[in-house]
Amino acid sequence: MAQEQSVNRPGYVAVEIYDQTYYLAGEDTEHIRALAALVDARMRTVAVGGRTVDSLRVAVLAALNLADELSEARKAPGGARLTTGRAASLRGMLDEVLEDERKIG
Repeated sequence: MAQEQSVNRPGYVAVEIYDQTYYLAGEDTEHIRALAALVDARMRTVAVGGRTVDSLRVAVLAALNLADELSEARKAPGGARLTTGRAASLRGMLDEVLEDERKIG
């Protein structure tokens, strides 16, 4: 489960996703925590249902699953209201997590 860790840097929140700690910048720490919890839960669901233990593969499969949900939500009436800025912010967070995974593994 995604959890906040103590951080002494203003503007950053530490979250745990799939047993890894990530320090993410942002003003809305509750939103960041909620996103981290969602990603953590999705990665764990993918890992249980799949055959891989490679965390990068699990992350990519979870991202594809979330992207599919986003795509379907955009098709729904009023779903296209997701702003470009918000989508860019989410992509930035995902890029940061994947870059950390590349460095580790």
